[in-house]
Amino acid sequence: MCIVMCLMTSVMMAQDVAVPKAQQRRENMKDSLTLRQMTELDSLQLDLLEHIKDSIARVEAIKLDSAVTVGHLTADSIGTAVQKKAFIPDPKKALWYAIAFPGGGQIYNRKYWKLPIVYGGFLGCFYALSWNNNMYRDYSQAYIDIMDSDPNTKSYMNFIPPTYDVASNESYLKQVFQRKKDFYRRYRDLSFFCMLGVYALSVVDAYVDAELSSFDISSDLSMKVRPSIITDGNNYLARHGLAGNSYGLQCSFDF
Repeated sequence: MCIVMCLMTSVMMAQDVAVPKAQQRRENMKDSLTLRQMTELDSLQLDLLEHIKDSIARVEAIKLDSAVTVGHLTADSIGTAVQKKAFIPDPKKALWYAIAFPGGGQIYNRKYWKLPIVYGGFLGCFYALSWNNNMYRDYSQAYIDIMDSDPNTKSYMNFIPPTYDVASNESYLKQVFQRKKDFYRRYRDLSFFCMLGVYALSVVDAYVDAELSSFDISSDLSMKVRPSIITDGNNYLARHGLAGNSYGLQCSFDF
């Protein structure tokens, strides 16, 4: 009986000792699991942070590339607009275009408002040339008819009334027709030279306009008038030992 009681007591003591050890092992396992989980959680958080940083860096890079691309596009568009706006014609090309056909130089220089002036001058000179030439031919034929002895040629009758006494005023009519013939011939030739003058002016205008298109004129154009002291050692007062200064106004242009 004593032996049984001792065995039971030792068993109970072993159970009492085993229970705390098991609990301690379980607590140690819990602590190790918690530490591992925390370590894994920390690593996951670090990976997430690194991923977020990479994403932010990619977004910033994309924004920067977009800004650079937009900047390049804007700079290219501005440069293209400036080039289109700042058109500078070549004087030699303008000269040859103007020589090739009337108004060509003005079209090349993009001065379209000058075309009505150029073509208006040509049309006016052409009309004057045509009208004076027709009148010259009519009066010239009338003068030839009144000067010959053929009674069938009477084109001069188109310029005088039918009841006019031609025989009594024949010498006067000859002088009149001769003056008219010379008058219209002179103005016909003058109209032709005026047409050549309009052509020459259109050529000169195209060349000068293209040449002056690149001429830099400053916006600071002003005139200043101020008092001035002029020192001259060769005047009469300086030669006699007196003061050689002169006082006046000085006018200067700034451009």
